[in-house]
This record gives sequence, structure tokens and C-alpha cells, in this order.
Amino acid sequence: MVLLEMAIFPNNVVGSLSPYVARVMDIIDKSGLKYRLSPMSTVIEGELEQVLALATQCHNELAKDCNRISIVMRVDSKPGNNETRMESKVTAVEEKVGRKLVTTIS
Repeated sequence: MVLLEMAIFPNNVVGSLSPYVARVMDIIDKSGLKYRLSPMSTVIEGELEQVLALATQCHNELAKDCNRISIVMRVDSKPGNNETRMESKVTAVEEKVGRKLVTTIS
């Protein structure tokens, strides 16, 4: 399993990017992969080939009407590890701090 952190947005748009983020999030949500949306990016968990293919789908969606697109991606790959890492990484830090931390907006 890998974690892919991705921020994707058009560069040729003035104003809110939320309509474009919504289009991308619809694709990510329908992919069946585990993900977590944050105010600045989205973390997606899956096999490397799956998350890269999903990033390509998101790019292709925006390319329909955006002539310049930026994608910022980071991948965390840990060979031989098939556990759900999105939660386990946060839990490991919380255990060391000794308390729950804010991980969602409420």
C-alpha cells in the first residue's frame, strides 16, 4: 500500500477553485479507494498503480476545460506493508503525544 498526497488545480482560473476540486473529488470518491480530504490536499491510499491511475483520471477531467494544471504529489511507499496506513500513522503520533489530536474539521 502507498499513500499519495495530491493537490491538483487549474492555473488559469480567477476566484474559487472549489468547483474544480469538487469535480476531482467526485472521481476520487467513486474510485473505491480510501481517501481523506483536507483543506489543502487529499490523501489517497491504494496500490501504486491505482493511485497514479487515479491522479491521471483527475488530470484528464480538468484538462477538458483548463489549459494549465498544477499537480503537487507526494508518495509514501512502504514495501511489504499491507495495513491501512492512513489511520495507523496518525495513531502512532497520537500515542507518542499521549492524546488525541485534531485530524478532522468539525
